[in-house]
Amino acid sequence: MPHMRAIVLDAPGPPDALRLRDIPRPAPRPGWVLLRVEAFGLNRSELHTRLGLAGPDLTFPRVLGIEAAGRIEAAPGTDLPEGSKAVAMVGGMGRSFDGGYAEYTLVPAACVVPVTTDLDWARLGALPEVLQTAWGSLTVGIGLSGGDTLLIRGGTSSVGMMAAILARRMGATVLSTTRRPDRAEALHAIGVDHVVVDDGEVVDAVRRLVPAGVDGALELVGAPTLRDTLRACRPGGTTCFTGMLSNRWIVEQFYPIDFIPTGVRLTAYGGSAGNLPSTVLSDIASAIHRGEIDWPVEVYAMEDIARAHDDMEHNRVAAKQVVLTRAE
Repeated sequence: MPHMRAIVLDAPGPPDALRLRDIPRPAPRPGWVLLRVEAFGLNRSELHTRLGLAGPDLTFPRVLGIEAAGRIEAAPGTDLPEGSKAVAMVGGMGRSFDGGYAEYTLVPAACVVPVTTDLDWARLGALPEVLQTAWGSLTVGIGLSGGDTLLIRGGTSSVGMMAAILARRMGATVLSTTRRPDRAEALHAIGVDHVVVDDGEVVDAVRRLVPAGVDGALELVGAPTLRDTLRACRPGGTTCFTGMLSNRWIVEQFYPIDFIPTGVRLTAYGGSAGNLPSTVLSDIASAIHRGEIDWPVEVYAMEDIARAHDDMEHNRVAAKQVVLTRAE
């Protein structure tokens, strides 16, 4: 039986609980896609899993990873061509079945999005889940239009940075928050119009820039800041709850009439591969390849997974973290 390298978590624990091992390579089966993984991005979801914060659908031992990029090795019972480039994301990856932290991953065809691009594997591997989340939040969650003003709460996260890039391409004015003033330059570099330093409350600073309130707000920090984010939004505007950078997603004692300002809409987004059109993925990947979009990544080897997770847990990197399964 052929084997592969994979990063396995036997039980929740510190970063070094993630172990690089040789395990059997998954065998193709109808309706599923065997992807030869070239790169995979790191996500807060996997940090939550490692910390023991995942839901009841998770069993151990488990290969983590809610996304991966590579080439289709086999796809029986589907119309996906072998050898073509594709990405895979969510749909149970790394939770109810083994995910992308491996040289090969076997996923349902519904998790796969084909892509046409010459973008290098590192930046492509850092793209699928971030792009799906940012795109879905702006389109499905907020309904952003050209000329709108958008507040991104958690702007230096990878989703926050991608949301800013997409919003600017859509013609919106972008305000992004960061707790660290030294990261303002990185936000301006990707097109953010106004950087707001987040000391726990940003509504006054946002209202000084946009007195009537923003048209849309993307909440990526989580429950602790949601009320303040809602207050920065105008009546008729929309706040979309998408992220939990704070590791807190439950709003205690939630009384909607008191919590949500009159006329402000509160939505949420938790999408899947089906929410990311292949054309959008290919377009953004190609724009990055052409240099139209600056998409910063921090690259690791599989042997460095513990350091990568420690960096993620302590917010040391102002870029999307990605692991290459093979040296480029």
